[in-house]
Amino acid sequence: MKTGASSLVYTALNAGVEICFSNPGTTEMPIVMALDRVPGMRVALGLFEGVCTGAADGWARMTGRPAATLLHLGPGLSNGLANLHNARKARTPVVNWIGDHATRHLAFEAPLKSDIAALTGNVGWTRTVKSPHEMAEASLAAVEAALGPPGRVASLIIPADCQWEPGPEPLSSTPVPALREAPDTTVQDTARLLRKGRGGILLGDNALTVRGLNAAARVAAVTSCGVWIETFPSRQECGRNVPRFPALPYFPEQATEALANCASLVLAGARDPIAFFAYPDQPSRLAPDSAEVYTLADPDAGIDATLALEALAQELDAPEVVIPPRTVPVFTPSDRPLTPDTLCLTMSAFTPENAIVVNEALTTGLAWSALYAHNTAPHTMLSLTGGAIGQGLPNALGAALACPDRRVIAFQADGSGLYTLQALWSMARESADVTIVVCANRCYRILQNELARAGVAQPGPKAQDLTDLKRPEIDWVALAKGFGVPGCSVSTDGELANALMRSFSERGPNLIEAVLT
Repeated sequence: MKTGASSLVYTALNAGVEICFSNPGTTEMPIVMALDRVPGMRVALGLFEGVCTGAADGWARMTGRPAATLLHLGPGLSNGLANLHNARKARTPVVNWIGDHATRHLAFEAPLKSDIAALTGNVGWTRTVKSPHEMAEASLAAVEAALGPPGRVASLIIPADCQWEPGPEPLSSTPVPALREAPDTTVQDTARLLRKGRGGILLGDNALTVRGLNAAARVAAVTSCGVWIETFPSRQECGRNVPRFPALPYFPEQATEALANCASLVLAGARDPIAFFAYPDQPSRLAPDSAEVYTLADPDAGIDATLALEALAQELDAPEVVIPPRTVPVFTPSDRPLTPDTLCLTMSAFTPENAIVVNEALTTGLAWSALYAHNTAPHTMLSLTGGAIGQGLPNALGAALACPDRRVIAFQADGSGLYTLQALWSMARESADVTIVVCANRCYRILQNELARAGVAQPGPKAQDLTDLKRPEIDWVALAKGFGVPGCSVSTDGELANALMRSFSERGPNLIEAVLT
């Protein structure tokens, strides 16, 4: 008998959803049974819902197609909301299947009853299924909503009886995301604006492909405009084969200084730059008040930023730009203690070509993006788009399952890595080729920096306790072993180099605790 659950799963599979990252409960058992019976739909268990949602985000960033999550009622969804927030900011297509109580049971105040729609409404498109007869159509609608444009989080709230009762025939449609070219008038207006001089371009979204970066370099060469990359882009091509542009600085005073000379700022796949937080005597908007902010390509409106930049380069008669050769640094082990600089320098020498670097190293990761990622072998970098920490390890899991032919490096801060540590178990279970490099400085360094910026030169004992990860020190190697992942601890550049080479030569996950001085 075809149930509503099987209609849901078969329709999603036909629509291009190949994997479901799941942490189910009682109300999702009919979907679990359907997943068991539907060939072609892969499942991956997460021990925590934030792992499932972050992994679905990583999968979709690398494939351009949505992954599904299967979550248990409102509390299960709540556990995954932080990484759905990051996915929303990254414009990532994700489809959530969220079980709810059977319709007749909703009249009662059961212990796990909650307003699920109020939660999903914070991160994207939401639909509550009312009848098993709409399961196929609702399943397809969720995939279509996720693909957008723009890519977004789409959530189906599915009562248990709509899952177990007879359902309709599955639908056999495969939606394809369709981005449009920028209007000719927009391209022409952008060219006129940049010809005036003192212009700038801020790149984001799919402007950060190799083609998009090359087109931006052509535009910069003929207009002498400045070019910056969003501070935390969802996906960026990096390495010695692409033009090098700086990321817009994280701290507002540095960002406003970078943009201070701009009479105009063109947004190509990027949002109007806003400071992460408000600070005394610092603006919220980072572009000068006097600058004209003009949108060349808005992904939320379905405009392809790469095509828009190429059209702009053509409008400006900009010739091709030859990228000066940059070589991967030659590594000479010197047994220097690991600092952010020596750690990044060692990583840049050994990162394999075509790797995927999931950068949630926070303070050390800012140094990687600014100084080292552009001199290493060609690779793809995924960043912490929404600022909700705990994205790195789940993103790395999803990226590794999406691209089994590519080595994934989870470049991970120790404090944020603890938010979704359970991802290690899923990596081991799935034999995911992930090298986890934990930057172990035993503290929340970014918060210590913020205290210093607030003028607190000598934090008191309570402030120290709230930014310190000692007493006791966290044993990352033991934690990894407990989840089935081999690991080691290193404290010099030579030890790190050996550990990286060993990890890259082996299949499956491997953790390296890089202890920073």
